[in-house]
Amino acid sequence: MSLKSPLGTVRGLGSAKEGVQHWWAQRVTAIALIPLGLWFVISVIAMAGAGHDDMAAWLSSPFSAGLAVLLIVATFWHAMLGVQVAIEDYVHNEAMKIGLLLAIKGLLVLLGTACVLSVIVLLLQG
Repeated sequence: MSLKSPLGTVRGLGSAKEGVQHWWAQRVTAIALIPLGLWFVISVIAMAGAGHDDMAAWLSSPFSAGLAVLLIVATFWHAMLGVQVAIEDYVHNEAMKIGLLLAIKGLLVLLGTACVLSVIVLLLQG
């Protein structure tokens, strides 16, 4: 038998006040991906049959490069948020959960940085 009241037992176990920020970030990135994804798909379809030099010239324009960087950042950020939720919900071993979160977030940051740097290199070469 515990001497704590039911309120005292649960106090401090409530919300960390961060879930809403995560939820909003995931929704904002999802909404941002709609026009950015449509722009990218339409642009690539319009460039069908173009060679490597033509595609590099298209992506090296400041407008296309800027939108491509926004697309990359939104995609990898959205992926990071989504994978984090999946891991937190379905991995119950705390050590494995932390290890997976660190590994996946590190991999996504590494890949996203490589993509952004590739666009910057094309921009500088053009």
